[in-house]
Amino acid sequence: MKKWKITGIILTGLVLTGLTACNPLGEAEEVEELVEVVRGDLLVSVSGSGNIEAVSEAELTFASGGRVEEIFIEEGDEVSQGETLARLDTDDLALAKTQAEVALTQARLVLTQAQLAQQTAEYNLKTTQDKKGPLELALFNAQVDVKTAKHDLDETRDLYTWPEIEVAQKDVERWEAYVDYVMEQGLPAATLTYAQARLDAAEAVLDAMINSYDTEEVAIAKLQLEAKEMAEAQAQKDIDELTEEIALKELEVASAKDPIEQAWQSVALARESLDQAQKNLDETTVTAPFDGVIASVSAEEGDTVTTAMTIVHMVNTSSMELTVEIDEIDIPEVKLGQETIITFDALPDDEFTGSVVTILPLPKEVGGVVLYDVKIKLDVPEGSGAKVGMSAEADIIIDKRSNVLLVPDRAIEEDNEGNPVVKVMVNEQIQERPVDIGISDGYQTEIVSGLNEGETVVVER
Repeated sequence: MKKWKITGIILTGLVLTGLTACNPLGEAEEVEELVEVVRGDLLVSVSGSGNIEAVSEAELTFASGGRVEEIFIEEGDEVSQGETLARLDTDDLALAKTQAEVALTQARLVLTQAQLAQQTAEYNLKTTQDKKGPLELALFNAQVDVKTAKHDLDETRDLYTWPEIEVAQKDVERWEAYVDYVMEQGLPAATLTYAQARLDAAEAVLDAMINSYDTEEVAIAKLQLEAKEMAEAQAQKDIDELTEEIALKELEVASAKDPIEQAWQSVALARESLDQAQKNLDETTVTAPFDGVIASVSAEEGDTVTTAMTIVHMVNTSSMELTVEIDEIDIPEVKLGQETIITFDALPDDEFTGSVVTILPLPKEVGGVVLYDVKIKLDVPEGSGAKVGMSAEADIIIDKRSNVLLVPDRAIEEDNEGNPVVKVMVNEQIQERPVDIGISDGYQTEIVSGLNEGETVVVER
């Protein structure tokens, strides 16, 4: 239902005098009164009643079953959010957590060792690869040395290629031709013997000259060439062996990755086991989800409980809700967030403030009247005495004005065009004056313009 309240200076001594008129019998009859225009506060509200409910309440259970070891609270205790209310026996779970912590430490150690092995393999590979440059340079230098030695040997041999050798060679060829001639012509044996002897002598000279070609200096040059070729072969061998060693080191690096992957998996599994062990341990306690009061305790120390059993029922008494029924005529004026004044039947001297938080969209019909439920949240100070279940009445403030000009509703009339006017007493004469009006509570109307404080208006009875 709608209620109206006027606060402040409201029409105190407003009735100044009465005006009279004569009826047909000549008797005096009072038909009008004079009222002074004053300032005051005007409030329009919609009211409803209901019972106080807790905004937050919870029925708490253990997340795992077991034997109750300790209960830390009693009915009526005030608790804070996060406070431990009850605990199960945790010996086995604590041991499981410790074992999980040890397993995680061991897995991390294996991972560290695997990472160190990989780093060592990578370092060895790099160190081996770093040797390739110097060995390639050594091979290149050995190849250059071989070519140089060959060139030196050729030059050494060229020193002994004299013109005499060419002459001796021609001399051998000339006597060979003469021997052939003697044999072809069938000359006497003595001539053939002579010719053959001269050929032998020429060949002996040529052979002696050729044999003298391999002097000690040439021999040294040959030895130097052989040494350089051996150095080149060794350098090539070193390169080949290094290539094989690099390939081996690369395999070691590749094989070192598998243990790391396995170690990471072991660490992840160990961490999951530890998390589960911690979760199991955490589930052995019941904690307060918010600040509130313990409404009931349904277990005792030593009891064996399951996850389906309610252990503690608690409510939040610092924040309460009041659900009131509002008539369909008034519900369009109710908005979310509107200020509300609440009074308790059990606490008639106290007023509490609140605000509209929910307007339920579906109506209900009670005794032929269509009503809508409206929820109002109110903050209850500590020690106020307000309790869940108490009956209360709420005034939802629809509109309000402070320090405005006020006149009785009955002073407002309409002119021929339907505009609001009032009758003002000026120098004992009644004048009709147009006015702008604001809100009305059904008894008093706000005057926005057209009147001044202290003026007198005529109110018809």
